[in-house]
Order: sequence, then C-alpha cells, then structure tokens
Amino acid sequence: MKYLLILLGLLFLNGCADYVTFNQAQQIIPVGFWYGLWHGIILPISWIVSLFDDSVAIYAIYNNGGWYDFGFILGCGVFSSPVYIKEI
Repeated sequence: MKYLLILLGLLFLNGCADYVTFNQAQQIIPVGFWYGLWHGIILPISWIVSLFDDSVAIYAIYNNGGWYDFGFILGCGVFSSPVYIKEI
C-alpha cells in the first residue's frame, strides 16, 4: 500500500510539468530560487519522462540565474540525503 501511494503521488506531481517553446521563453521572466528548488525536487520524475518523450527536458531554457541554480542543486540534494535514503 505504501508503494502504491508513492506511485500515485509521483504521478500526481508529474502533472506539474510545463512546456515552453523558444519564442515563449524569450518573453518569460526568469524564475528564481523557489522554482529551482521545486524543479530540483521533481528532477527524478522529469528525467524518467525525458527518456521516453523528446519534448520533455530536465532543465527548461528560461530557467537561469544564480538563485535558480542554487535552488535546483538544493532540490536535487533532497534525494541524495542520508535521511531520505534511509527511509526508503
């Protein structure tokens, strides 16, 4: 039951994915730390989906800047922390 709930949660989070064309990206204001943190946390989901769908990338073209990158790295670190690995 625990694994089923985790799978359903991951599928639910997958709905947060976004699609942006190059023309749209030129008009978007770059995002900051909180988006980077969130995108780092959902990185495993994005990566798996990107293996099967060429229109999905793990790092969008309009996501740039030092604060975004800092949040992204921290978000990625959530999955490599010893506490998270121990709970699995």
